[in-house]
Amino acid sequence: MASIKEARKRISVGEHSLANVSAPNYPNGCTGYDDSFDLGKFKKNFRIVIKRIEENEMEFDLIGMEAAIPNAFRRILLVELPSMAIEKVFIYNNTSILQDEVLAHRLGLIPLKADPRRFEYRQEGDENGTEQDTLEFELKANCSSNKNASKDSCNPDEIYINHKVFSGSLNWVPIGNQADVYTADDVGPVHNDILINSMRPGHKLDIKLHAVKGIGRDHAKFSPVAFYRLLPEITLTREIEGELADKLQSCFTPGVIKVVETDDGRRVAKVEDSRYDMCSRNVFRHKELADAVKMDRVRDHFIFSIESVGAIPPEMLFKESVNVLKKKCTYFLEEIEESF
Repeated sequence: MASIKEARKRISVGEHSLANVSAPNYPNGCTGYDDSFDLGKFKKNFRIVIKRIEENEMEFDLIGMEAAIPNAFRRILLVELPSMAIEKVFIYNNTSILQDEVLAHRLGLIPLKADPRRFEYRQEGDENGTEQDTLEFELKANCSSNKNASKDSCNPDEIYINHKVFSGSLNWVPIGNQADVYTADDVGPVHNDILINSMRPGHKLDIKLHAVKGIGRDHAKFSPVAFYRLLPEITLTREIEGELADKLQSCFTPGVIKVVETDDGRRVAKVEDSRYDMCSRNVFRHKELADAVKMDRVRDHFIFSIESVGAIPPEMLFKESVNVLKKKCTYFLEEIEESF
């Protein structure tokens, strides 16, 4: 029974392979182990532990569920939650060495602060857009020589004027009464120091841009970053001391293994925090250490990370993904009821 339970709770990491990876396609697929779904058991075991929240990043743990649910959240975050991004680029003048297509692609990847919940989707076939579905920007830049620069200088920052074009050079052009509702800081680039182009004297840019509401299914520029990994679990099967302890520590990501001094003066390796392990398996390269470590992944403990593009905080993005999944489940249940 212990071995069956271990196989259902842990994924074993070996030198060249993984064990206990597959999951049964139906409940009670493993003889001697009850893995049927029970709502009371799920409520008891399920937990969300927030580990870190920053301005645009969040890391939390989803504990006590099968991989299908975290993967559903990940897929919804990537392809179904909207954001605003530059979609149409009208290039009236570009004499720089950067091709129009490459320049348009770089502009489209600049994250914007605009909240997509305050905008509508642009109608298919609408080239101009309206104040409800479009943000308009313009980019005008002209590089020239600095006549006051030293003749001996070779520094581009000294001998050229406006030779670097950054995202902060985008100027918002309000449409309709947008100026009464938003400010330039509300809808502009998240970061003003994103390099768009490098120019030389005589190079000019004259561009108009339209930003619209979209989802990751249309283009990756609308997607936040969302991913998860299973919680690592590292166990030392025997005591490692002295130089071998230092070698063991070097085999793992910093923070996983620490070397401590015992009361009798020996230096011994201990597991400090398995969470930081990135599954490098370097320890298996050393025969004297390969049998001293047992590496596993906890099957129902997911380390989930979300990075927002800047408009909506990551914690709100996760709540939105939960709402989307709830709507999908409700729709699915209604379809089942109507079919009977």
